[in-house]
Amino acid sequence: METTGTVRRPTAERTRDTLDRLVAERDVWVATAHPEHGPHQVPLWFLWDGRAVWMCTGATSVTARNVRAEPRVRLSLPDTFDVVLLQGEAECFPDQEVPEAAARAFADKFGWDPRGEEGPFLYIRVVPRTVRAWRGEPELRGRVIMREGVWLTGSP
Repeated sequence: METTGTVRRPTAERTRDTLDRLVAERDVWVATAHPEHGPHQVPLWFLWDGRAVWMCTGATSVTARNVRAEPRVRLSLPDTFDVVLLQGEAECFPDQEVPEAAARAFADKFGWDPRGEEGPFLYIRVVPRTVRAWRGEPELRGRVIMREGVWLTGSP
């Protein structure tokens, strides 16, 4: 692997950069799996509420079916050089049972409220248990910045 001249960031800086991206980014890749149907990956809009990622999808989608059967998921921001991977378990909220603050924040961010759409939607909440972040080869070592739900630099 060829290095790019990237300077290795300290864990605290990497954590800050990751949290900034979680607030600013719009899309996240969601990887799920079903015991009988195998893996599935799609991009979804997401909201970071400071503790968890919130997404929304059709209640009958493959993603919804998968997280109901197997709640363990992996999320990744859409950059292959400035990598952020989150791992956790999905918690599902039918569109009429989602906490109002989460639904309102999602609608404010995207200008779209799934609760007003035809057909049912499912909100998915993922509290990360593990977060990995790195920019290029120099940061591969030490890429874990959250383990067992705890930021390695202390609570940001």
